Amino acid sequence: MSKRDRTWTEEKIAKYIKAGRGLGEGRHYKPWLTVQDVPANSRAHRIPGNKIGRTHHLMSDIERDYFYILDWLDEVIDIREQFPLERELTTKIAEQKNIKHSVDVKTRTPLVMTTDFLITLRRDNKVFHIARTIKPAEKLNDPRVIEKFEIEREYWATKNVSWAIATERGMPTVLCGNLEAIRSYLHVDEETQEVAGEFLRYLSKSKASTLSEAFREFEQMHFLESGAALLCFKHLLIAKTISINLSERINLHMKLEEIQIRTEREHITRWAT
Repeated sequence: MSKRDRTWTEEKIAKYIKAGRGLGEGRHYKPWLTVQDVPANSRAHRIPGNKIGRTHHLMSDIERDYFYILDWLDEVIDIREQFPLERELTTKIAEQKNIKHSVDVKTRTPLVMTTDFLITLRRDNKVFHIARTIKPAEKLNDPRVIEKFEIEREYWATKNVSWAIATERGMPTVLCGNLEAIRSYLHVDEETQEVAGEFLRYLSKSKASTLSEAFREFEQMHFLESGAALLCFKHLLIAKTISINLSERINLHMKLEEIQIRTEREHITRWAT
């Protein structure tokens, strides 16, 4: 298999633009860069989104974890990763600030800069955008990284869009791990949905003391295979029909009284936005 050509030329950039890279919203958005555009040994991920209904292209483990939170938050209504910045404006900003704009080392073509996430939120009946750059904390003292940040910061300031940097510091890793464990259970078959409904009704009146005890009792009552109740539990959690403290590791020996049954979805505020 031939190696993908990773050099940038004006012709290649024009081809990407013609293909709709960086355009569209919701499930129709196409990120400027995809997993196929980065070296095979990078920590890139292709992850199906529950909220938007398309595959998201994330270039690091930190981006992946940050995405899990965005995909979970009720107030987030769109997530556009690897969002391209207007080259005419970034080159102008770089010139004004006496900063070298990034170029392809072989062709010397000015590169299209990207912001890791352009996020659309609905809060207090208002829809607005925020831009977030994801970077390992160890990179924050790199002079060249700081220069690029300055271009990015000024770019979004001209657009009146809030921009900030997120690192692994303060990352709610337990929450991200829990979301990773349950997020694939949102879409289940009709039979599982019916059983999950029965399990929800059971939880509302069960006298069991712990979650694991409730699992055993429910499975015995309905002649289900071991693990069926756990599947229902994960589905109800990611569907936000029930809630627990996801900032702590999911413990199957937790008290049943720690589970809250929701009558409607609630907004969850996290550090991500």
